[in-house]
Amino acid sequence: MVVPELGEVEGMKRPVARYTHEGVEKADISVHPFATEDGLGLSLTRFHRADCDDVVLLVHGLPASSDMFIMPEHRNMTNFLLDNGYTDVWALDFRMSNRFPYNAETNHYSLDDIALYDHPAAMRELRRHIGGRRVHVVAQCLGAVSFFMSMSAGLVTDVASAVTNSVSLVTRVPAWSRLKLKYGPGIVEYGFGVSVLDAYSARAGRFTRNRMISRLVSAVHNECDNPDCHMVSFMWGTGRPAMFYDHDSLAPETHQRWADLFPVTGLSYYRHIYKMVKAGHAVKNRPGDPRYAALPDDYLRGAAENLPPTLFLTGSDNRVFTDSNIVCHRILSRRAPGRHTLKVIPRYSHVDPIVGRNAHVDVFPAILEHIRQHSLTRQVA
Repeated sequence: MVVPELGEVEGMKRPVARYTHEGVEKADISVHPFATEDGLGLSLTRFHRADCDDVVLLVHGLPASSDMFIMPEHRNMTNFLLDNGYTDVWALDFRMSNRFPYNAETNHYSLDDIALYDHPAAMRELRRHIGGRRVHVVAQCLGAVSFFMSMSAGLVTDVASAVTNSVSLVTRVPAWSRLKLKYGPGIVEYGFGVSVLDAYSARAGRFTRNRMISRLVSAVHNECDNPDCHMVSFMWGTGRPAMFYDHDSLAPETHQRWADLFPVTGLSYYRHIYKMVKAGHAVKNRPGDPRYAALPDDYLRGAAENLPPTLFLTGSDNRVFTDSNIVCHRILSRRAPGRHTLKVIPRYSHVDPIVGRNAHVDVFPAILEHIRQHSLTRQVA
């Protein structure tokens, strides 16, 4: 059986090729693979116009990839940074990235694995190329949670400033999402017999488990006619839609390629997130396991001493992690007054501050301002 590609269901071609770098302009692009100590291959992609005193590292969330920072259908973050004087931008693809096939395989990884293995290895590889230059990190969703876990544990120490969108070390979700996190993995794994959630499920064969899941999800989503959008909302949040404020916040091409950007995720991450949601903040998945002895049981406890100046971003209508970054900013500002800042973006939700069609007007300037405040790079008009 031939499974239709994205867009063919609607009689259209895919609007943007998968895993392309065509969205980045006037830059030398190079890919730098490296390995973690637990045996996974990851990669950093460099977008280089000129050497720069300040390097920016972009970290995606789940189940995304570096593609969320280089989308050609709108002015993306990589181009925005390159155009504003930060001429050496790097994007990390770690084990959550949909660019790697093992992200769609059954596994038992947690955010602890990422904090322990992925981010420290990525920083070592980055330093191998840029030396002692200043590094500023912009992180999204669970990429932000795991990166902040690494910094809180003292495994990543050489960051000049950080920006986190939607969530970091405090994890608060809507009531419906909490129920899904508690019961969903067991229902999906043992009830439907699948170990990953797939945004392409509408393209599965008739009477298959994935097709059945897609039809059940779409039955309660009438906000648009895109079953991929319905699945991603079901996978990540509460609302119609969950991931962004409304459909007008996305370019039409982005909505059409939604499953390309957020295609598939394993269930093991949900189980760790649920433990964090119950605790209210980032905690270790398996306390007492000697393999993770380098990590703290409670990541928030020692965060104040180990975190760089951070801009906490969130949409005013965040339907995935609600007010997580607002609360985290409040807690950390009590411990380190004046060090961190908060920006709540009206009429935005969870991921549209990065992938929204007008993010370059509404959001990116605040990110740029924060990086400049902690930067040696000259100002660019």
